Amino acid sequence: MTDKAIKLPGPDHPISIEPNRSRVVVKVGGKVIADTSDALTLREASYPPVQYIPRRDVDMAALTRSEHTTYCPYKGDASYYSIPAGGDRSRNAVWTYETPFEAMAQIKDYVAFYPDRVDEIG
Repeated sequence: MTDKAIKLPGPDHPISIEPNRSRVVVKVGGKVIADTSDALTLREASYPPVQYIPRRDVDMAALTRSEHTTYCPYKGDASYYSIPAGGDRSRNAVWTYETPFEAMAQIKDYVAFYPDRVDEIG
């Protein structure tokens, strides 16, 4: 078994997490999948900002857990969900770090959506 690298955010790869008190609504197939005023905005290096939404504000019944997983050396293992209402386009549209590394503990119990796999994040 190979050990996975664990990295800490720093000047060469900054990551910040800040509360976003603006309302964030995610829609797929005309249905509201998430609606919150408690999102966290994660900014990582040169990537676009990502809205992490508390699970309590997500219609988890509208999601189907997939077998897809990925690994980020800064955050840990990501699990994925698909949104059946969105068809093939919404496969693995949602990711979550269920046991993130300590430096990213704030995003535990939050999910994020790929903007190109949902109808709207606004």
